[in-house]
Amino acid sequence: MAVLNKIRQRSVFLIVIIALALFSFVLADLIRNGGAISQKAQNTIATINGEDIDRTDFARKVEAASRNFGPNSSSIQAVNYVWNQEVRQIVFDDQFQEIGVRVGADEVSQLLEEALANNPTFQNEAGVFDKAKMQEYVASIKENPTAYQQWKDYKSSLGKGALEKKYMNMVKAGVGVTLKEGELAYKMENDAVDIKYVQLPYSAIKNEEVTVADSEIQAYISKHAELYKAEASRDFRYVFFKEEPSEADENELKNSIAKIANEFKSAENIEEFVNVDQNSAIKYDDRFKFKKDLPVSIADTLYNLPVGEVYGPYKDGQFMKISKVIAQKQLHDSIKVNHIMISWKGVPSAGDTERTKEGAKTLADSLLAVVKSDNSKFADLAKTYSADTSTKDKGGDLGYINPSSQWVSILKDYPIENEEGSTDVVETDYGYHVVSIEEKKNLQKTVKVATIAQEIEASEKTINEIFTETTKFQIATKDADFEEKAKENEYTVRPVNKLSKMADNVPGLGSQRSIVQWAFNEESKIGDVKRFEVKDGYAVVQLTAKTAKGVQRVEDASASVKPILIKEKKAALLKNKVSGTTLDEIAKGQSQTVKTASALNMKTPTISGAGTEPKVVGAAFALEIGNISEPIIGNNGVYVIEVTKKTPATGLDTYISYASQATTTQANAVNSRVFNALKEAAEIEDKRSNFY
Repeated sequence: MAVLNKIRQRSVFLIVIIALALFSFVLADLIRNGGAISQKAQNTIATINGEDIDRTDFARKVEAASRNFGPNSSSIQAVNYVWNQEVRQIVFDDQFQEIGVRVGADEVSQLLEEALANNPTFQNEAGVFDKAKMQEYVASIKENPTAYQQWKDYKSSLGKGALEKKYMNMVKAGVGVTLKEGELAYKMENDAVDIKYVQLPYSAIKNEEVTVADSEIQAYISKHAELYKAEASRDFRYVFFKEEPSEADENELKNSIAKIANEFKSAENIEEFVNVDQNSAIKYDDRFKFKKDLPVSIADTLYNLPVGEVYGPYKDGQFMKISKVIAQKQLHDSIKVNHIMISWKGVPSAGDTERTKEGAKTLADSLLAVVKSDNSKFADLAKTYSADTSTKDKGGDLGYINPSSQWVSILKDYPIENEEGSTDVVETDYGYHVVSIEEKKNLQKTVKVATIAQEIEASEKTINEIFTETTKFQIATKDADFEEKAKENEYTVRPVNKLSKMADNVPGLGSQRSIVQWAFNEESKIGDVKRFEVKDGYAVVQLTAKTAKGVQRVEDASASVKPILIKEKKAALLKNKVSGTTLDEIAKGQSQTVKTASALNMKTPTISGAGTEPKVVGAAFALEIGNISEPIIGNNGVYVIEVTKKTPATGLDTYISYASQATTTQANAVNSRVFNALKEAAEIEDKRSNFY
């Protein structure tokens, strides 16, 4: 009983203890499993204006974009494309919701009908868009998740496009230019002023005579921080170790291929011998070749080699080869051929024809009979009957072709094997061809050469040696100067500067996301060295600099800021040199001449002999005739001017055309400017580099 009383007295205390125990249990489970917040963070690739982008959904879109871009694109290209789409969608969606822009189901249906109107899949027998056909199509792909998702994405994109168009039209409706502004535009283009001037060019002072301190560059950057924003970037340098065959590898392959030379020479079935996998990496080519078609380095040798003789082994590019001359033949290197192609239903050139093969043969034979009796009709018959759209309007003219031409192969060597003036019907995979050989030129010797080629590759021993060499250099640079160690071993060090977080391409190495990710890893420190396996070898990389997001460093901005400060200092020096009350006195004091410029206007403020100088031209319009200006700092020097004449433009009855032109110009800029403004104002947390 006493125990129960004690428990009752401490009931609140016990409840707290139990609650804490339960909380610690739940907390431990959260920590053990990464936590709900952590789990969410792992599945979020970015947050834009408070909206999370799911990693899985983003990856699906990247995969679809990669398929559309094709095999030659990099994954980062697809990532960046999808990223821009996502940013655009979210920043605009926020605007749509804020002002209540909507697109109804009927509007989307209408957009679908317009977009698919010319697609045969959705047309009826009359060639008109049929909504029922579209519904049948959608029903047919519902069992295919990928295809159905693509359809939903397409439909969604049409709706989003319509929303954006509505929004942009609303913005454009608020963009306008008044008649007064139109009048100003007219005057800026047509008001004119004539001046006399003295220019003290900046080039009169050498750059070496003006010094700019780093502190001055820093002060300028700080004052104009908006112009010198910098994204996070990394600098590194690397040495590339190419995995390539050694001289010993080449010699070993040369000896190996030489061992089959006698067998090659005596082989009866050359094509079979060459095409045996272990003999040649390049298949047998059963064509006669002119001297110009042979490898340049051995063309003379092969061209003059007797039939049956073998030459080699010899190196040709990345291959070690032996070649045997199989035959020699006199061939024309240029043959003028005309043809009429008659197709039948089922061949690639058929198009809409319902003609049977028998009907095609009958037509081809009848055309042959006509052209044999009167060849002058060939061109007209080709225009009427030929299925070859690329030549029918040229009278069937294939031009001058050579024995290695694709057309010779298609026409089954008919142009080679027959004489000039021959005409006949040739059956091919594309139809029946009425072929006419118009002319043959330049008869000369050709050779048929069989070649066994084996690729020169690095041996396992060479690969191991390169790996060892790479490893030794990597280890040596951990405790020594990277540049010095490379110089000792006569390696080339390649610097890479200002690589951004989402960069894909490393100059000299191609697509190397792993190197970029390592450089941006928080654990990677300046001076760290790491070896990477890259295409054709290895790269030993050293991280040399880290630049945080913010304002550019002095050393990075110096190239653009220093010339500005030099110009400012030159301007101050030149202003102090101006003395005299007339242009002649000022010019004489600085060994310059007084120049003239006529019909200057503010729309195109270019001064003949001085360049584009908007400040100078603007000052001229504000100056009274006959007055001399104070020194004016321009783009190309310091100027003192005197206005000699002003010619106001004749007034117009209305300035509506100028106002309309200016309105159109501003409206055309809306699309890009609005998106850039919304993107700039958005709160974006980009985590793409954690996943790609």
